[in-house]
Amino acid sequence: MNVKKILLVEDDFALAMGTEYALQAEGYQVVHAANLKSAREVLAESFDLVLLDVMLPDGTGYDLCKEIRQKNSMVPIIFLTAMAEEVNIVQGLELGADDYVAKPYRVKELLSRVAANIRRYSMQNGSKTNNIYEFGQHVFAIDEFRLQCNQENVDCTPSELRLLKELVLHEGQVLSRNQLLERLYDAEENYIDDNTLSVYMKRLRDRLGEDAHWIETVRGVGYRFKKKN
Repeated sequence: MNVKKILLVEDDFALAMGTEYALQAEGYQVVHAANLKSAREVLAESFDLVLLDVMLPDGTGYDLCKEIRQKNSMVPIIFLTAMAEEVNIVQGLELGADDYVAKPYRVKELLSRVAANIRRYSMQNGSKTNNIYEFGQHVFAIDEFRLQCNQENVDCTPSELRLLKELVLHEGQVLSRNQLLERLYDAEENYIDDNTLSVYMKRLRDRLGEDAHWIETVRGVGYRFKKKN
């Protein structure tokens, strides 16, 4: 069995111990660092996910997030933030974080986010995947760029399907509008603007009909495709 390894960077000792216990109970191996200095000392090791507090004694989690991404590491990063202000959430996502959990968090929610991000990371790094994604009444053939509802093709533009693909591949993860803008382009291979993204999102939701609720709006941040149970 391949045990997944998590780096937990958190200076609150009681919270760190509780989080570590919950993760270990799920079968994860956990390395705890109480500050940036300790975290940097173990970063040479291979991790499957990083849980990163924003405010640390010797700096911020944003600093470490930037360092990890500058090394071209795509390991999933989930911010643990007590700051509810949307600007801080957006800042973390723009620096390359994959998700965030607001403190105080429920253990079940944290474990769900951890599992979803590790699964996505494994999928993108060569694990065998099923490229047929089913949700509600819809079936999305990701590689073939084909969406069906009740076995009938849904008429979507390539740009709408690219948007759906980004959301589905990051199931359960918040994607900021800027992240989507950086990854999407139109038929002429030009990157789309903010207004065009809003149009594509509305059209995609219209085409999904009763299944539009699978795409959640995270106010002031971006969008998230609901995680399947």
